[in-house]
Parts: sequence; C-alpha cells; structure tokens
Amino acid sequence: MSDTCNHDCSNCASKCENKSLLEPQNKNSNIKTVIAVVSGKGGVGKSSVSSLLASYYNKHGKKVALLDADITGPSIPKAFGIEGNAVGDESGVYPAESSEGIKVMSLNLLMEDTSAPVVWRGPVIASCVKQFWTDVVWGDIDVMIVDCPPGTGDVPLTVFQSIPVKGIVVVTSPQDLVGMIVEKAVNMAEMMNVPVLGLVENLAYYTCPDCGKDHYIFGKSKIKATAEKFGIENTVSLPIDPTLAALCDQGKIELASTERISTFAERLEKNF
Repeated sequence: MSDTCNHDCSNCASKCENKSLLEPQNKNSNIKTVIAVVSGKGGVGKSSVSSLLASYYNKHGKKVALLDADITGPSIPKAFGIEGNAVGDESGVYPAESSEGIKVMSLNLLMEDTSAPVVWRGPVIASCVKQFWTDVVWGDIDVMIVDCPPGTGDVPLTVFQSIPVKGIVVVTSPQDLVGMIVEKAVNMAEMMNVPVLGLVENLAYYTCPDCGKDHYIFGKSKIKATAEKFGIENTVSLPIDPTLAALCDQGKIELASTERISTFAERLEKNF
C-alpha cells in the first residue's frame, strides 16, 4: 500500500493497485456472517447492544461469536462473567465461552492484570484486531458480532478493510450532538462500501416503575428523522434499563430479555 493511501479505494489516487486488504480467517475457523456494531461516540451502550444481539441469536439456535475490538476499553468479558486467560497451541488461540456457549475473544482474556491500561499506538491496536480474526480458532460460526470502539479511527477502519463485514449496526442516543456524530459513522461506512443494516437508538426513554409513564431523559426520540435522512429501514429504540445494567455488572447479561430487540434482530438476520 502506498504511504499516501487515503483508504478510499473507490477513488484511489495512490499506487496500491487497489488490492484487497482482507485478511484470511484462521484455517480452523468457518465464519459465515460478520456484523460490526459501531457508534460515532462513546457512552451510548454499544457493547450492551452487541451483547444483546449475540444473546438473541444464540438463544435462537445460531452458533455465535463475539469479537471485542474495543482494545483499550474491553468490557465484553465482564458482561458475560468470563474470567481467566485464553489458551492456545500451534493451531492458534482459542476463544473463551460464555455460560450459554457464545464464543468470546477480548484483550482482557490475554492480560495478566485486567485493570492495567492498554497504552498502545494505533497501528499496534489495529494489528491486535487483525490477529483476533486470523489467529483465533473460532470453529464453525453462523454469525460473528464485532464490538467496535467508538469513532471512525484505526480500529473501525481495520475491521472494515481486513474482515469481510456483511454490514454494520449503528448505535446512537437521542441528543442532537450524537445525531451529528452518527452521520460521520454512516459516511465512513459508505466510503468503505459497507452497508448500514440497522440503527439502534439506545437510552431513548425511561419507564417510571411507579407511574408507568415514559420519560425522555435525553430528549425526544430522533430515530425516525435520522433513519429517513440516511435511508435506514431497520430501526429500534431501546429504553434506559436498570435491570440490564445490573446484569452486566453481575456478568449475567445472557439472562437479560431480548424481547425489545427481537424484531430488529430478525430483520437484520435477513442479510445473513
């Protein structure tokens, strides 16, 4: 690849010969579909959405993998109650398994001290994500969910270029500021020729347990207008859910109800 590569192969002005940057999966892996979950900014509940999608497909008979690509802020093992280190041999590294059989790989499964900060530069982080694809023995997988870090930096770029992503799910919340950032994520996907398969508006409202009314803590929902602007048909609004937060803290997210995301997940599955 040329040093002047702008990563936009559709309008390539460099001398990289437009070669594919896709990395081969491990020879002992057979991954059929990859869906990436992205967000324009942090704090919108992207990892919980990734976990809910993985749990939904697992409950409905799919063989599911969850690749935690948020290298500097890995939270997936905690949500699934997975402790200890991943092991490997000459074939590669073996992912951990949740109590319900979801295969998981995260940097936290390779660290002696999970509280130690990951002080790495972008290229090293991107290389780690590639290795989670090439060096991990995933086995037979129907759908892999890739939990990306927020933003449009090295890791999402690496995922889009190095892994055969079928499409992305964009996670947002109701604020105007977040909506503006969503546009960056959608435009990046378009630049990389990766379809946007769905839009999740998380933290959309809170249902009062006393009066039963919905309260819009972060403002009224903007998901309809956002979806129309970008031509996204598959959408869902998810509430602020203290039960879900508690299950994440307890490492029992697989016990959370997937009812609210079921229709969205069913529509998403049509792209598999």
